[in-house]
Amino acid sequence: MKIKNVKFDQFSLIKLLLGLFPLLMLIACGSQSERTEEAVISSAPPAPPPPPSATLNTTPQSSIPSQFREGATRGGGTRGRQKSADMALTQTAPSFSQFEIDSTVESQSSNTEEYDLINDNPFKIVKNNPLSTFSIDVDTASYSNLRRFITEGRLPPKDAVRIEELINYFTYDYPQPEANNPFSITTEISDSPWNSQHQLVHIGIQGKDIVTENLPSSNLVFLLDVSGSMNTPNKLPLIKSAFQLLVDELTEKDTVSIVVYAGAAGVVLPPTKGSEKDKIIAAINNLEAGGSTAGGEGIKLAYDLAKRFYQSSGNNRVILATDGDFNVGVSSDAELVRMIENYRDEGIFLTVLGFGTGNFKDAKMEQLANKGNGNYAYIDNLLEAKKVLVTEMGGTLLTIAKDVKIQVEFNPAKVQAYRLIGYENRLLRSQDFNDDTKDAGELGAGHSVTALYEVIPVGVESNVNLPEVDELRYQDNQVDEAAYNSDELMLVKLRYKEPKGTTSELIKQPVVDKGVSLDDASNDFKFAAAVAEYGMILRDSEYKGDASFNEVLKLANESKGLDLEGYRSEFINMLESSQKLMEKK
Repeated sequence: MKIKNVKFDQFSLIKLLLGLFPLLMLIACGSQSERTEEAVISSAPPAPPPPPSATLNTTPQSSIPSQFREGATRGGGTRGRQKSADMALTQTAPSFSQFEIDSTVESQSSNTEEYDLINDNPFKIVKNNPLSTFSIDVDTASYSNLRRFITEGRLPPKDAVRIEELINYFTYDYPQPEANNPFSITTEISDSPWNSQHQLVHIGIQGKDIVTENLPSSNLVFLLDVSGSMNTPNKLPLIKSAFQLLVDELTEKDTVSIVVYAGAAGVVLPPTKGSEKDKIIAAINNLEAGGSTAGGEGIKLAYDLAKRFYQSSGNNRVILATDGDFNVGVSSDAELVRMIENYRDEGIFLTVLGFGTGNFKDAKMEQLANKGNGNYAYIDNLLEAKKVLVTEMGGTLLTIAKDVKIQVEFNPAKVQAYRLIGYENRLLRSQDFNDDTKDAGELGAGHSVTALYEVIPVGVESNVNLPEVDELRYQDNQVDEAAYNSDELMLVKLRYKEPKGTTSELIKQPVVDKGVSLDDASNDFKFAAAVAEYGMILRDSEYKGDASFNEVLKLANESKGLDLEGYRSEFINMLESSQKLMEKK
C-alpha cells in the first residue's frame, strides 16, 4: 500500500504540474518582460527638459480638425511626445560630426527613395561649342542627405550626389556687391588637383547681405505633411522642432498660416501675426501623423491662402515640409509642376524642406522647388534646421534676384575643351540666355553660388578622350585674330531679374589666367575643388582622373580657414568616414 500510495502521489503531482504549466509560462514571460522593460529604462539617458515653447500650448483642441488633432490619451499628449522627439534628436551623434541627429534607419527592404538619373557633363570642344549656359542652383539638399547616408554607415547612391549642391552648401569669402548690384562676381584659375594637364576655373557669385531687422515683411504659409509616412522621429517630430526655431525669428510685421495635409488638407492656423509665438507654436505642437498623403490638395490650399493675404511690398512664400511621398489627389509631377508654375507667376515663391528616410522622394521635391522659384534643403537634424531657417534665414526666405542665368564664352585660342562640373539638371540652350521668358534659378539674400569648369588648354595632349567632329564641308570655323592677341581665357555673362521684374539685366566679366599654382590658390578655390573631387569619387565619375581621398583630405585641411561655424571641419571628418566605408566596399 505504501508503494502504491507513492506511485499514486507521483502521478497526481505530474498531472497537477501539467495542468499548471500554461499558467507558469505566463508568469515567467511576464516577469521577463518586466525585467527587460526595467533594463531598457535604466539604460536610457535622462530625457532633456522640453523646450520652453512646448509649455505654451494654448490653442484649444476643439479648434483643430479632428484628423489633425493630437489626443492626450495617445502617448501622453503634446508635451510627452515633444520630450520623446527631443530625446530622439540628441541620443546618437555621428562619429564624424559635431551635429547630433536621430539614428533611426528604416528597413532597407522597404526603401523606396527616388533620385533622378544624373550623367556627368562631358568635355566639349570649344571650336564646336564655344558657349556654356546654365541656371544657377542654390539648393543644398544633396549635401545634408549625403551626410545622412554616411551617418548611417553606408555610401549614397551615385544619383543622390549632385556636386554643385555639395559645393554650394558652404559659404565662401566672396566680396559684397558694390553700388546697387544685387551680387558680385569673383573668378579664379589654377591647376586641376585631379588632372595635372588640366586647369580649373572657379566662378563665385555673392548675393547682397541684408540684416534680419531690415528684411521686408513676410506672408508665410507653413505647409506641413502629417500623413502616416511622417510618423517617425526624424520626420514630424523634427519638423515641429525645426519650425519652432523659425517662429522664434519672426516679428510682428510677419504673418504665418499653417496648412496640413494627410488624407485631406486643412487649415489649422489662420493668418496670425509673427509676434503671437505662443499661438503659432501651440498649433505646431498639436499636430500628429496619420492617413494617406494628399500632397497636391495641400499645395493648392496653401497657395490659395498665400494669395488671399498677399503682401505687395513683402515676401510671399509657401514653405513645404515633407518626405515627398504624395499618393492621393493631384500627385503626378506634371500636374503639380503646372500648378506651382501658375502661382509662381503671381509672385508666390516656394521653399521645400525634405525630411526622413526610406520613402524619401528627392527627385520630386527638387523639381517642385525649381519650378516654384524657390530653394530645396534636406533637414537631417536640428542643427541643419537652425542653419537653414535661422542662420541663413534671409537667403532661405527672401529672393533678391530671380531667373539668374550664367553663360560662359570660351576663347578657342586659349581653351581646347571644357567641362562644367555639376549642374547637369540646370543646363540651358544657348538661346535661352537672352530669352526672358525662360525660367532659371533664384538667389536669396546673402546666398552665394559657385561653379567650377575643368578646362583643357590649347596645345595639351590630354589623357581624356575628347569628342571628334568631322570638318565642315560648306563653311570654315575660323578663330578671330583678336582671340590670339587677347589674354582672356573666357567671358562670363550673367543675366538676372528683380524679384518682381520681367526684364533681365546683363553683367559681363572677362577672366584672365594669371598663372597661379594650386599651392598659391585661395582657400576658397582649394576647398571648392576638394568638395568637387570628393563628389566625383562618390559618383565614380569617368572624369575623376587621379582623384583620391588622400588628395581631398590634404586640400580640405589646407583650406579650412577660420571655419567659425564648423562646417568645413565637419566635412573633413565626413571625408575620413567616407574613406573607411569605401575601403570596406
